[in-house]
Amino acid sequence: MTSSAPIVEINDLTVTYPGKTVLSQLSLQLLPGTIYALLGGNGAGKSTTLSVLLGFTRPNAGTVSVAGLVPWSAPEQARAQLAYLPENVALYEHLTAVENADYLLSLSGRRHGAAAIADALRAAGLQQSAWHQRLSGFSKGMRQKVAIAIALMREVPLLLLDEPTSGLDPGASAEFHALLEPVRARGTAVLMVTHDLLGAADIADRIGVLDQGRIVHEVDRTDVDLNALHAHFAGREARA
Repeated sequence: MTSSAPIVEINDLTVTYPGKTVLSQLSLQLLPGTIYALLGGNGAGKSTTLSVLLGFTRPNAGTVSVAGLVPWSAPEQARAQLAYLPENVALYEHLTAVENADYLLSLSGRRHGAAAIADALRAAGLQQSAWHQRLSGFSKGMRQKVAIAIALMREVPLLLLDEPTSGLDPGASAEFHALLEPVRARGTAVLMVTHDLLGAADIADRIGVLDQGRIVHEVDRTDVDLNALHAHFAGREARA
């Protein structure tokens, strides 16, 4: 891990809706070049945490910064510092992998040449024969590779992943986790919300279990006890 300033810093974050507290004094730090896996059952507050970081939800209390910016005060500037991959990646079905990358990068103001796009698709593990195929015929795993390539080319300090391995078989999940290694190596911070406990233990530098809007168990990768982690996670899921 690096000693640089955190890319994400959340302190005592509280979000409430009428009759319900979704996040309760949540605190979390994410350093450059690290992967943090946030585990939790349905309703634990994972999606709301992402919504706050994206600037879509303004909290009732607490402080949040993304690369030094407050997401709800400067949403466009904060979003320019991150790439977000939802559970179902939103790409254009009628465009090829190369065309998707070229178009979406141009929208973000970071257009690259054909050689750079090819390098990114290759680094993301997408076979060359698929580069000029329309995405309408792609599997979920192939779509994620295109999205990872685009995220790599944006060169942002933060990557947000929402259930990235949902619906993937074990082999495709392992492939996806392997794609995160070069992302981490280049100094990008990754926040991954997931139900995949084993995958989190395999790739994440730090793991937190979210329950009723706060982290109730947190451990470094080197200290992971799968039995203890499973007990925490299974207990929270059973109550979700």
